[in-house]
Amino acid sequence: MQAPVFIPLLLAALFLPACKPRQAQGGPPPPPVVDFVLPVTQTITSWDEYNGRFEAVESVEVRARVSGLLEEIHFKDGQTVEKGDLLFTLDRRPFEAALKAAEAELNQTRAAAELARSNYERARQLLEKNAVAAEEVDVRKGTLAEADARVEAAKARVETANLDLSYTEIRSPIHGRIADRFISVGNLISGGSAESTLLTTIVSIDPIYCRIDADEATVLKYLRLQQQENPESARSNPVPVEVAVDGDTGYPRKGVIDFVSNAFDPATATLRARAVLENKDNFLAPGMFAKLRLPGRGEYSATLVPEIAIQSQQDLTFVLTLDENNLIQALPVTLGPRHEDLRVIESEIPANTRILVSGLTIARPGMPAVPKPAATAR
Repeated sequence: MQAPVFIPLLLAALFLPACKPRQAQGGPPPPPVVDFVLPVTQTITSWDEYNGRFEAVESVEVRARVSGLLEEIHFKDGQTVEKGDLLFTLDRRPFEAALKAAEAELNQTRAAAELARSNYERARQLLEKNAVAAEEVDVRKGTLAEADARVEAAKARVETANLDLSYTEIRSPIHGRIADRFISVGNLISGGSAESTLLTTIVSIDPIYCRIDADEATVLKYLRLQQQENPESARSNPVPVEVAVDGDTGYPRKGVIDFVSNAFDPATATLRARAVLENKDNFLAPGMFAKLRLPGRGEYSATLVPEIAIQSQQDLTFVLTLDENNLIQALPVTLGPRHEDLRVIESEIPANTRILVSGLTIARPGMPAVPKPAATAR
């Protein structure tokens, strides 16, 4: 079906000898010796490769919950901290004074409540003897209720003062690696809001995320494969992936896709996905680039040829073959993914096809050649 496409190419090959200077006496040069291989059939797993970036599973901006004077720093810049480790201490004295004042107020309101309770009990007993008006009992009952409410309010102020005092010790909310200190001892810092003074940041390091963005065509391919072959979906089941960083041999780090976004980014027409993997040696850090690959489809039987045999001309992709008369022919092919140093051929190609892997710079369709099996299929 593709033969007409190569007619200009064949004509050019046929007329090339006429355009060359006449050979010296002795006739035309002998046919070139070319190496050939046969297509290889293997059961392989097709991998799709992506560029990704590592991200922390947890990331925290450390800010104070109360305002005060920064008195002490308890960590070394860049160290690993545990959840609950003491990081900063604020001056406690104003908060201790506020706590004492709140406790004194609580004691005062409790005393007033005890007096109101005694007055109410006395009035209630007198009412039983008709020695006091019922209205007076109601007044003393209301006074007692008001005094009890003041006690509860004072208790809340004591609890708040205790909390504020505890907030003078700023502790790590997660396990991870801490950044450097963003402010020095002796500075007055603000606290209690999202605009509070930023003291430092902490990021978790194990496990770690690797984020990738898949284009729409690739996502559609996965969806169609899922309909045809019913593979596991990354949204419902973790899909295994392999990850590498610069300098790695192969893809030595293993992980799984644990999240796929629910919508495409309209600005980039990509769908965000996230892999999670172990980082027990703390080698990986958020922000690093990575290469990630995941199975494009399940295991299948594929026809492969050496990558060196693939030729292209404009928008045509082909391999050079030898027919039964040892004449060079151009065979159009549809390429699949790479597999090591071989290339998957998606179009049909006979198993006994002799594919050229040497002499490609001088070989032309229609030219005779002397075939020789290549030492290796790769």
